[in-house]
Amino acid sequence: MLTVDLGPRSYQVRLGELSGLGRAWPLDVQRCVLVSNDRVAPLHGSVAEASLRGAGLRVDRIDLPDGEDRKTLETWRALVEGLLELEVDRSTALVALGGGVTCDIVGFAAATTLRGLPFVSCPTSLLAMVDASVGGKTGVNTAAGKNLVGAFHQPSLVHVALDTLSTLDDAEYRCGLGEVVKHAVLADAGFFAWLEHNHEGVLRREPGCVSHIVERCCAIKASFVAEDELEQGRRALLNCGHTIGHAIEGVLGFGCIRHGEAVGIGLVAEAQIAVLRGEAQPRLGHRIEGLLEALGLPIRVQASAEDLVQACRLDKKRRHGMVRVAYPVDIGRVRFAEVSQAELKGAAQAVSKEQ
Repeated sequence: MLTVDLGPRSYQVRLGELSGLGRAWPLDVQRCVLVSNDRVAPLHGSVAEASLRGAGLRVDRIDLPDGEDRKTLETWRALVEGLLELEVDRSTALVALGGGVTCDIVGFAAATTLRGLPFVSCPTSLLAMVDASVGGKTGVNTAAGKNLVGAFHQPSLVHVALDTLSTLDDAEYRCGLGEVVKHAVLADAGFFAWLEHNHEGVLRREPGCVSHIVERCCAIKASFVAEDELEQGRRALLNCGHTIGHAIEGVLGFGCIRHGEAVGIGLVAEAQIAVLRGEAQPRLGHRIEGLLEALGLPIRVQASAEDLVQACRLDKKRRHGMVRVAYPVDIGRVRFAEVSQAELKGAAQAVSKEQ
């Protein structure tokens, strides 16, 4: 268990089993709406609902369509209208049961319905456990780009149900490892070395390895969020790998590549920025590539460098025609700087199969 320290908005991240969700309930409310998706609900919805009812809560349920391509304003709108039809009020809590897409949409609905409802995040994918569920970033995608509509809205609890990982397929599990590598590149060279030496146990989902990577990533992210909740400074470093990663998702089409896979490729590309600027040696990118490949993740993408650069121009962090990128200069050390179109092209060429 760890605490995301935000003063009166502080909350805990608890690791346990899904059946313990009700026992961990942090809010003084009598009603909640359990929101899941059409893949997770059949697997875990009944356990979560029983746990919440066991804590004395009245539980309503809504299921959303799953998938990055359904992380849209239309899905958010349908959820909000469903909540209003249930006549929720500000003493009604939302519970997000699912992966990163579900956590993001439910959080955004909680931020905007009745101008703010409390919510609890219960991530069921490795990707959501190590990243999306912590920090209060919520939102949806649009045709113009990823997560361009959203809000900061912190959960009241993150209940990490590690037992739900048993139903995750291998590709989706590996997808989460892309964000795990990002956290190590960002802030912990020792953790990166641990991953290099323990990648086989990680891939086998050995319980000790899984709990370690989730705990370490949550702790890293919590420290950044506590220091800079609204991403006005240091928290922006958490976007390492995401500028080009989001561009890859946009160019290929949302849902055509998994988010964690795109972030991993983005890390390789953005390490090239440091090489082009003379701030790092090529071995930095080679080491990142080696760990990603050991974890079964791609390091190249079937997309043109020109298309990727164009997509980067729509990034939320652009300023005055320059794109602000958090890029690694060493394992465990990332910097944030404005990057030219030429540098972005060089980075994109490093991962484009069409070059």
